[in-house]
Amino acid sequence: MSWSIADVARMSGVTSRTLRHYDAIGLLPPARIGSNGHRHYEEADLLRLQQILLMRELGLGLRAIQAVLDSRADRVTVLREHHRRLLSERDRLDTLVRTVGRTIAELEEKDGSAMTKINRPENLFEGFQASSADARAMDAEARQRWPRAWEESRQAVQGMTDADQERWQREVTAQMIRVAELMVAGTPVADPAVQAEMDAHYRGVCRFWTPDAAAYRGLAKTYVDDPRMRVNWDRIADGLADYQHDAMVVYADTRLG
Repeated sequence: MSWSIADVARMSGVTSRTLRHYDAIGLLPPARIGSNGHRHYEEADLLRLQQILLMRELGLGLRAIQAVLDSRADRVTVLREHHRRLLSERDRLDTLVRTVGRTIAELEEKDGSAMTKINRPENLFEGFQASSADARAMDAEARQRWPRAWEESRQAVQGMTDADQERWQREVTAQMIRVAELMVAGTPVADPAVQAEMDAHYRGVCRFWTPDAAAYRGLAKTYVDDPRMRVNWDRIADGLADYQHDAMVVYADTRLG
């Protein structure tokens, strides 16, 4: 069975113009094009489009998505990783939904000013406390252990607008996902594709401070030794912290050593 471009656009919510663009760049060619020029898609194309849309939701750019699809990684394995990450994000959002819902209920239940309507002020921030506490603890530890790097980072962050910081966080998350896709595909950490990601990671770190080979290896070590850091990576995919560590060590030895 096949579907027209209009059918696919209707089912997926992706515009016909976008589908034609995906075809033009080789990301999603149709199964066949009729003599009248109409594009027709089959089941495999719909599954590929689902993968594209999932990776777009997770912050990947079209070039990175193309690389993942071209790697011919096991489709079920890749989808399991996407599924696990989406479930994790759903759990986080569920917590925030409960927090906001509880606040609304308490504000509607009582009379008086907003400041007197909250039974337990800490409830306002459920879903945020752990990450904020961890961030403060890691910041204090970094200030003590690496005062020069900490000061360089502090100055760099102060120079960023809220939009800059949001854009940077999106870039970091997207790169973590790209590295996870390479790991799931079984790509060795010394592979040029992985090392290209490490080069991007290193240049990203250099926006805040410039580590030499030893310092970069030390940073890699914190990703696996510090549970607060490890969870950030392994939340994306199990084993990602170790994979990132090993890839960073190779980069430090071959590019910074």
